[in-house]
This record gives sequence, structure tokens and C-alpha cells, in this order.
Amino acid sequence: MLLSLGRASDARMPRLRPRRRCAGLYSGRVTRIIAGAAGSLTLEVPGSGTRPTSDRVRESIFGSLDAADAIAGARVLDLYAGSGALGLEALSRGATSVDLVEKSPRAASVIERNAQRVRRAAGGAYRVHRTSADAYLAAVREPYALVFIDPPYDLGEEDLAQVLRLLVPSLAPDAIVVTERAARSPEPVLPTGLMLERQRRYGDTAVWWLRCVASVADADDQPSDASQSR
Repeated sequence: MLLSLGRASDARMPRLRPRRRCAGLYSGRVTRIIAGAAGSLTLEVPGSGTRPTSDRVRESIFGSLDAADAIAGARVLDLYAGSGALGLEALSRGATSVDLVEKSPRAASVIERNAQRVRRAAGGAYRVHRTSADAYLAAVREPYALVFIDPPYDLGEEDLAQVLRLLVPSLAPDAIVVTERAARSPEPVLPTGLMLERQRRYGDTAVWWLRCVASVADADDQPSDASQSR
């Protein structure tokens, strides 16, 4: 008798169902702290609705901030925090405290976990605020020395201008405000109390460096460097 050694019929094989990914709090993507006491620590990234700043852009931003001695001992505010990577990078590099503002409950939960890990490695203080940027700014009066604003690219220019107006009373003298936008976006409309220092481009990302000034006269006396690099 001849025995058939062919493959078993697919119909007889049990079918394995594809594993369903739970609707969790983050996508499985990660970013990392670049330098400082928590350097190389991985951070979770929320699954949707956020756009993490690339390592290349963060390295450039924080290289400039370190050169200006703008981080050590600073009180930091991170608006539209997403994963918290910008504010937590500052905490890793010696900032005294950081307030992380994010209205998405899921993203805020990711920030909380990331912040706990960074604080264990670097120390410092943090607070996560589950609210919108404008609602937070309308209720707080903190003297922040360093502020990051990295909103969704589809945030309207009028909405950004409103956030900048609300921010001014919460800035320390000579505070730095780093604003990240799409490269195609126009120059932000600045309220009294803020002046443009410079702008840089990194591919499809533009970073606007703003400085808190005491008066309109001070702003008029300061030259601005709106140079660009690609």
C-alpha cells in the first residue's frame, strides 16, 4: 500500500486568530531622553493625536538651551505636552520643576508614567495637568523661565496667538519660549511682551525662539534674527 506524504489539508489545521491589540494608552512607539541624568531612558508615546518632536530637533533645541545656560534651575512649562518628551528632557538636564499640560486623558496618563521614571533617575519635581493650554494659562500665574509650545500642526494661527497672549503674565523676566510649528506656517502673531529672536527649519518643522521682554520699547530696541537653516 502506498502512503501519501502530502501536506495536511489547510481545512484540517486549526486557524490561529490574529492577536488583537487592546485599545491601550499608547501605540507601542517610543522615544527617549537624549541627555542628562535620565539620558537614554525610553519614553512611551501616545497612540494618536500627538506628534513627538524628532530626536534631531530636540538635540538642536537643547544644545542651544544648554549653551545659553537656560535649563539648570529653571521652572519649565510644557504645553501640548504629548509624551512629555520636551519638558522631561529639561528635567533630566537639571530643571528644578516642570508643569506638563495635556488635555487628552490618555496622553496625560502616558505622561504621568514617563514623568515618574524620569524623576526617579533625575530628581526634580513635576505636575501633570489634564486640561487645555488656554484653560491652564487662564488660571495660573507662575514665573516660568522656559516654555515649550508644540501644538498639533492643525492648530489655527488665531488659537496660537491667544495662547501666547495668555502666556505672557506667567513668564519670568527674559524667559525663553520655544514654539514648534509646521515649516509652512506663518510667523506667529506676537503679543506685547514677546519678541522673536530667531527661527530655524528642520525639514517640515519650524522652531520659533521667542523672548520675554519688559516693554514694547525693549522689544523695539532688540534686533531679531529670523535666519533659517534646512
